[in-house]
Amino acid sequence: MTKDKGHIFELVLFVLRHIVLVRLKFTDELYTDITIKAHCTDPSVAANILLQHKAEYVGLDVQTDTFYETETGKLKHRQGNIENVLMHYRREISGGVQKTEVLLYLKNPSPTTVAQICDGKQTLAQVKKFRKIFFIDNVKFHIDHLEGAGHFIEIEAIDLEGSLGMDVLRQQCGYYKELLQIADEDLINDSYVDL
Repeated sequence: MTKDKGHIFELVLFVLRHIVLVRLKFTDELYTDITIKAHCTDPSVAANILLQHKAEYVGLDVQTDTFYETETGKLKHRQGNIENVLMHYRREISGGVQKTEVLLYLKNPSPTTVAQICDGKQTLAQVKKFRKIFFIDNVKFHIDHLEGAGHFIEIEAIDLEGSLGMDVLRQQCGYYKELLQIADEDLINDSYVDL
């Protein structure tokens, strides 16, 4: 490819990305999930319960989340050895569960893409954590450690295609909350960046 064709190709990609971003920002969400987050008094017990119930252990992800200013919701660039994503999302909190509407989710974004979306935006905060990731079907589990803040567990019941519905996601979170012996007083509504 010649240099001029390469520049034209990059320009077309840039324009297409921004068209998609504008569409996502103002209309459709990509997927929805219901999340429960709680303090975790014994992470090894939680991990053993998940493994006893045939959870797939994905691995330990060392993550740095950078949050940028945005008009609505949160814009986050996650850099980890397992998960690398750029995402824009909104959360509603009700009764100890968080409903997340994901507006943008780019896996393994290039530095150019991150710059195109985040340059010029104020960096609000960075959160560094160690995250053990597990899956049972459509439910994702995180056992997290944040220096100075302790251990946490998250249950994310995910509806990628919009076929499960909110009631099913809530039921799944409730089932795994009981299974993992998460007490109501251990639930937290804050994002890690807000702790």
